[in-house]
Amino acid sequence: MRALVTGGAGFIGSNLVDALVERGHDVVVLDDLSSGKRENLTDALAAGARLIEGDITDRAAVDEAFTAARPDVVCHLAAQIDVRHSVADPVFDLGVNVGGTINILEAAASAGTRRVLFASTGGAIYGEGEGRDLPLPEGAECRPDAPYGQSKFAAEGYLSLYSRLRGLSCAALRLGNVYGPRQDPHGEAGVVAIYCGALLGGEQPLVFGDGEQTRDYIYVDDVVAGFLAAIDREAEGVFNIGTGIETSVLELGRKLAAAHGTEFTPKMCPPRPGEVQRIAIDPSRAARDLGWRAEVELADGLERTLAWARAQLTS
Repeated sequence: MRALVTGGAGFIGSNLVDALVERGHDVVVLDDLSSGKRENLTDALAAGARLIEGDITDRAAVDEAFTAARPDVVCHLAAQIDVRHSVADPVFDLGVNVGGTINILEAAASAGTRRVLFASTGGAIYGEGEGRDLPLPEGAECRPDAPYGQSKFAAEGYLSLYSRLRGLSCAALRLGNVYGPRQDPHGEAGVVAIYCGALLGGEQPLVFGDGEQTRDYIYVDDVVAGFLAAIDREAEGVFNIGTGIETSVLELGRKLAAAHGTEFTPKMCPPRPGEVQRIAIDPSRAARDLGWRAEVELADGLERTLAWARAQLTS
């Protein structure tokens, strides 16, 4: 199978590229390396994957990637993912997350690509879960609280449109809070990576608000398995890729500190305005239609992530 992975030098994308290469697929990566790292692809490139440096908002770069890859399947992970940046510059956010996605869909339809898989977002699309029946299924009302979530929701609509009008087989995977090896500790969504860095560096982790806000944390290998399941199946539409389990920030910190063999003694900071207090997403549809379910328990995933972060310090 020939696969094109946009954003394939990033945290999730590079782990997916490794899995596709391990399966023996012909893989081309399109990434502008603005946040992704070439070193994330070292093993994949050595094994025959190819990297094209380019931006999904540049139609010429997209066309070049499709010409090189002639993909049967596109895994579209390239995106603007910073919620705060989306608030500061919603037009830029729209251009990348919607305009860039349209470029991918247009190129896929013209190239005769069989299937397009889109990395969407769970919490940012559904919005605040406080007062709602958690975990939220795909049919729950979408109430984005920031332009980032709204742009992802709009991009999902274009997948549906191109499925109806151009015959593309499309699926959007609404991801929970993904963590694991290669996550950027400087990204606003990378609390596990941030806490790993703080614990290993002897620094005091920060907790904003009371620390009781919850997220649905899912290990990156489970997310990769979700993409592979969606490649193998023809099911279309929207799928939650999460655990359905709420974990508070304080509980997360305690589990990570325990894996490090220490106590979790955070510095408590004022709450951040507009932050979602509770969210978890129901993965039942993915289990039914994709044959997928999360396999990695949180404690195990945190231990693996911490071990990887520790190894980076000594390499």
